[in-house]
Formats: sequence, C-alpha cells, structure tokens
Amino acid sequence: MSTIAARLKPCPFKAGPNRPTTNASGGNPPAVNWCVIRFLLACSLVFAAALAGCRSSQTSESPPSAASNVKVYKLRGKVVSTDAARGEVTLNHEAIPGFMEAMTMPYQLKDANIVSELHPGDVITADLLVSQDPNADVLLDHIVVVGQAKPDYRPAVVYHVPAPGDAVPDFVLTNQDGRVIRFSQFHGKALLVTFIYTRCPLPNFCPRVTRNFAAIERGVAADPSLLERTQLMCVSFDPEHDTPERLRAYGAMYIGSDAKSAFAHWDFAVPRKPVLTEMAKFFDVGFSDAADGSITHTLSTTLIGPDGKVVQFYPGNDWTVEQVLADVKRAAGKAA
Repeated sequence: MSTIAARLKPCPFKAGPNRPTTNASGGNPPAVNWCVIRFLLACSLVFAAALAGCRSSQTSESPPSAASNVKVYKLRGKVVSTDAARGEVTLNHEAIPGFMEAMTMPYQLKDANIVSELHPGDVITADLLVSQDPNADVLLDHIVVVGQAKPDYRPAVVYHVPAPGDAVPDFVLTNQDGRVIRFSQFHGKALLVTFIYTRCPLPNFCPRVTRNFAAIERGVAADPSLLERTQLMCVSFDPEHDTPERLRAYGAMYIGSDAKSAFAHWDFAVPRKPVLTEMAKFFDVGFSDAADGSITHTLSTTLIGPDGKVVQFYPGNDWTVEQVLADVKRAAGKAA
C-alpha cells in the first residue's frame, strides 16, 4: 500500500508509538544538559570524520570539497515544541542508526522559515545533515510530515513514497539524443531510475549516485543476457539548464564514451515542468532553488520491475552498488 506524506517547503527525500520525553532506558525524564549533548555530538562527528578518512584512503577518487563532507542520516520523530526565534524544533525521535540513540532534543532547521509549518504532536521524517567539521551545526532538512497533529492543516504538495507493488505512471521525457521516451516502453525490463542535475556541486550527492549507476551498468554489462533485460535512467529535475546536449555530455563523462551505442541501456533524460512536478510527487523527490543558484534536493532511486511496478525504493545516498545490483539481477530475472 502506498504511503502518503506531506512534504514541507522548501523540500530539498509509520508513525510509531508515542514516546514520553525520557532517555533511551526509560524512567523519569532526566535534566537535559544540552552542553553535554552537544559535546557528545561533536565527538560523534570527529569519529565519523575519522571513519570517512579511512574510506577515502581506499579510493583513487579525488577527495570531496569541504562543503560536500556531509553525512545524511534519516530521522523520524514527534515534534515536542518549536522555537521560531532560534529556528529550532525539539523532537522526541527514534534511534538514528549509526549515529545516536532515541532522544528528545532540539535541532536547528536548515531553513528557519518552515518552523511555522510544524506543530507540537506532528510526526515527521527528515534528513539530519551532519558535517564532518565538529564545529559545524547539525541541521535538519527535507522535512516530511507523516502524521498531522492539526487536522485542519493542508500541505501545498502531497508526496508519495514508492512502495513495492505500486504501479508507475507512464511518464514521458526527452533523452540525451533529443528523442521522446516513456516509461511504458521499458516494460519487460528491470528499470532503475534516479534523479540528478548536471550542475550539482556536491560530490556526495548527484555525482556519487551517477558513479554508482556507472558501476551498476558495468556489473550488468558483464552478462549480455542480463544487459538486454535491464535499463538505467538518470532523470534531471533542472529542465531549464539540462538540455539534451548537456545531458549527453554529462552522461559521457560517466559512461566513458559519447558514442550513440553507449547510451543504449542508460538514458539521461529530462521531463517538461508539468511532468516533472508529477514525477517528483510520485518518486518522493523534494527540490527547491537555493540562493546561490544551485538546487537543494533530496535523493531518490527506484527499481521498477518488468511489470511496470515498484520493486524497491532507495532514499538518500546510503545504498550500495552491491545491494542494488543484486536487486536488479533478481528483478531482471523475472523477465526471462
């Protein structure tokens, strides 16, 4: 069954039992020492930076810029209170895997303007942006209200989170060759779809996802019969800048060739704005223009089966090539 989520502006990607304001072990709520919590967060950031350094030493890629050293964690919790003056929201949230236990504490909003859209009792999901710089703020972004405390509130846009079995609409786009393509033409194949824009300045976002797609494409190409049953698609949410020519040049950097045959099983495509709006809502893609001309956005990748229905949804950038490649192989096998 599809999940309907209300995405707050400016969007960038199960309501659990209510928790009282307690620590993770239960009992009466302790006096919260925010200085201690912030110190622990800083220690966590230093440890995360050390781990990231270990990983980066194992790859030949150039190190990302300081602005890109942001780890994205998925958070789910209930709004306890808001502070418009500080641009903060206090959340009673679930444990954040790989980062911290369940806790009640305030978080700085990346965009303080949306604080008025949050109400005590709202259940939300969000991205927690944790910089590898221990002196940087931990920011909350890409907020989605999944349970409303105020039933009279009506969001401007309702987003759908893809779930296995959901039928995917027959979206129409224009690819890197200037050719019109549509989702229905790939029925009978496993179709892996993600969203990018070619001007993305953060190596850990669009470039990282596209590099992962290149690795998946190589893995699929190792088996010619599997390649014929698989299609990859990178969809741009920047129709004003991402022309077919620009998409082709961008794709060639990752494919390693500008030959027409190189794009046979991997399309770089862009929809018109009305179609883009519907695609963003269906695939849970949030994006908005930033002050510097870039686009703030979530990351959304979806595997669609040969029957045109969702097989798996991968929010964020934590999924691995090995994980998705295995899913693609299983989905493509159903087409044989």
